[in-house]
Amino acid sequence: MFYYIAGKLAHLTPTTAVVDAGGVGYKMTISQNTFETLPRATGDLLSVTKLYTYMSVREDGVELYGFASEAELSSFKMLLGVSGVGPKAAISILSLLTPEKFALAVCTDDKKTIAKASGIGPKTAARIILELQDKLLKQAPPEQTQATISTAMTSSGTSKGKLSEAQDALGVLGYSRSEALSALQGLDVSAMEIEDIIRAALKKLMK
Repeated sequence: MFYYIAGKLAHLTPTTAVVDAGGVGYKMTISQNTFETLPRATGDLLSVTKLYTYMSVREDGVELYGFASEAELSSFKMLLGVSGVGPKAAISILSLLTPEKFALAVCTDDKKTIAKASGIGPKTAARIILELQDKLLKQAPPEQTQATISTAMTSSGTSKGKLSEAQDALGVLGYSRSEALSALQGLDVSAMEIEDIIRAALKKLMK
């Protein structure tokens, strides 16, 4: 019904945002990541914001969810498509992980990271990966397909070649070139396999 709502930020808590749009206050449930992007001074004319929305209609009521980016909204919708995952669980995951880090965890089969979200156990994390991994991998640009990730994780070569392959794999998973380079700095790649290089970089990026 609503694609986004833009207006003055009238009220804000770590879990809720109220946006005054045309004299109507729209209360939205938000993630911790969205909360951190919003201005802290509410009620000020300068505190104008736009949140992308999802309306959940259930037997026990209607609830509006707000997201700072279309990417987060897209991740939320994907999570709702997983059997057994409702809005509360989806918000919990997106409070722990940005859309990029969520996609990274799914694509690298990182159940432990997803299971750290409140209310999410190992079985649910495994189900999320099972149902979303192929979908997320298919969203990578044509020149950076799953084959690129597989090649980067299994091939060997010089240190320079390893770094290049690791950068490509991290790029597929949503990280910028500069972020990848920063994460790879300090690693003794000459003594590491590609898979170990990527895992070590991911640990640094996930902090």
